[in-house]
Amino acid sequence: MQMNMVSALNSALETILKSDPNSILLGEDIGKDGGVFRVTDGLQAKFGEERVIDTPLAESVIIGSAIGMAISGMRPIPEIQFAGFMLMGFDQLVNHAARYRSRSRSRFTVPMVVRTPVSGGVRTLEHHSDSPEVYYSHVGGLVVIEPSSPYDAKGLLISAAKMDDPVIFLEPTKLYRLFKQDVPEDSYEVPIGKANIVQEGDKLSIITYGTMVPLVKDVVAKKGVKAEIIDLRTINPLDEATIIESAKKTGRVVIVHEAQASFGVGAEVAARIAEKAIFELQAPIVRVGAPSLPYPFPGYENYYVPNAVKVSKAIDKVMEA
Repeated sequence: MQMNMVSALNSALETILKSDPNSILLGEDIGKDGGVFRVTDGLQAKFGEERVIDTPLAESVIIGSAIGMAISGMRPIPEIQFAGFMLMGFDQLVNHAARYRSRSRSRFTVPMVVRTPVSGGVRTLEHHSDSPEVYYSHVGGLVVIEPSSPYDAKGLLISAAKMDDPVIFLEPTKLYRLFKQDVPEDSYEVPIGKANIVQEGDKLSIITYGTMVPLVKDVVAKKGVKAEIIDLRTINPLDEATIIESAKKTGRVVIVHEAQASFGVGAEVAARIAEKAIFELQAPIVRVGAPSLPYPFPGYENYYVPNAVKVSKAIDKVMEA
């Protein structure tokens, strides 16, 4: 069935609620209104107000309540309306959710999935356009996932809901309704921690994820370069084996992400390649990311977010080196 990412996520949540009686959704306006992007549309009518819960406007309460539910044997899936507001629950996530397994020597786990929209490209203001994956990837104990397609979104969310550890599930706002693809109506899983080789190639490796995947595919198609495109899908843990194997095969690497380049996922990927494949490289690694500035007002967005021109120039730079 043809689905966009919103429909695929809705289908995943319905599948989870049907298959696991301990699963529960909670968040601001997710019930009657179906969420700010309508991802949970219709689920409260199907499963009732005790399993799809409208909460107060209090992110720390949403996260804290979900942690308590998870420790008590439930499998909550809280939604935070925008990633910038999730920082109100940062203490709960970092000091508690991420540490409970270690703190209790695995006597207690926190099986919860925190869903939130991320990234820009749709003319939203600051706090609504952040790319916070690196915050949570730096924390031991949190799994961080960011799908780039409807198929992956559904399969990864179903997989995440079965984990016994807390998951940060980042949903790129720009991709919610950007395109449709065939998505099974039945349940299926996409493995967590395994990158997707979107396209095979032998001249260049382009490592990316989230909103940048469709952009990279389009640039590569127009340039006609034989690039291997790798969609990380899971930011933490990284699929290091796929990254290193591709870098060794092609000898040239470009890393593209929407978040700020400084201290970002791209820096981590580049460091790992440098440690384990430096002698196979034929050119320096090139990173493409946003500048180290707060997300700008909508009128400046096109200058801030990596675009086709920047990605094309990065490809030319590494191929000419």
